[in-house]
Amino acid sequence: MPRSIKITTILLALALIAIACDQDKTSSKETVQTPPANNPADAITPKLNFPPDTSPPPKFDGERAMQYVKEIVALGPRPIGSANHKKVEDYLLARLKSDNVENDVFTADTPEGKFPVHNIIAKFPGQKDGIIVVASHYDTNYPLRNTSYIGANDGASSSALLLEIANQLRGKPNDGFSIWLVWDDAEESIRPDTEIPFEQDALYGIKHLAEKWESDGTLKKIKAFLLADMIGDADLEIERESNSTPWLEDVVYEAATRLGYQSHFFARTMQISDDHLPFLKRGVACADLIDFSYGYDNVFWHTPQDTVDKLSPKSLEITGSTILETIRILDKMEPLPPK
Repeated sequence: MPRSIKITTILLALALIAIACDQDKTSSKETVQTPPANNPADAITPKLNFPPDTSPPPKFDGERAMQYVKEIVALGPRPIGSANHKKVEDYLLARLKSDNVENDVFTADTPEGKFPVHNIIAKFPGQKDGIIVVASHYDTNYPLRNTSYIGANDGASSSALLLEIANQLRGKPNDGFSIWLVWDDAEESIRPDTEIPFEQDALYGIKHLAEKWESDGTLKKIKAFLLADMIGDADLEIERESNSTPWLEDVVYEAATRLGYQSHFFARTMQISDDHLPFLKRGVACADLIDFSYGYDNVFWHTPQDTVDKLSPKSLEITGSTILETIRILDKMEPLPPK
């Protein structure tokens, strides 16, 4: 999960507040985060031609996704390099055993030494030329490795969400773009912000994948990158994330509106450093679906209080259905805006 944010509009846009939270939640400081280079949010949003809303709503089983959350957190804290982390890898792979899975395995050189990193990619082919990526990290915070922190919302909820999306894609014809589900690893930073800036000491797995796909030409085929993070909160309030590509965020909101879920989306705008940045910086259209108000003043984030009792199957259903509807809209939009 990201550690630094910039709130650009809150409530009636009466104030401009910049917030940066330390990884271990022991202190906070005010700061203004500079947007990444070639930030698509600086561009004018193109006029979008949405296809007619003529299809039934997508299916997504929130209860089954919640069961996956419970099974993941039952394995305990899962920081990189731990035995529990390997158990979660095996858990994910077992549920994807009938799918076309690519394992991107490498060794990350971190401030705490070398760690094995394992990105898991499940590929569901489509008839159209292009790929839509849906991603979530699955590791837990490394500095909290000696606590009871299980990351029910931060990592487990979105990892479970992707498993249920896989259930909905599996064995069904797809006349749209290919869909690749990515469980990226080593997203959490190794040391707190006070020691090393987040982007220099985090996102190890997704950075490696972005570099790999840039080298082998895959990156050019990616039409959109949808990131899910902290989306299980029972009080679901997904931010409009200002690092994200504006037109793709508009597609997400259109999808939520078609499903009647718009009240859970974009009441405020934040700038968030998250797994999408390595792809965003390479020109891929990205949208970060994240609820960064987990408890009052985000009090449960990166604490042992991030537990299953604060989550809701309905929140998982809302987010999962909206992602599937976003994909369906993208499949039918002709042409897609430039990246």
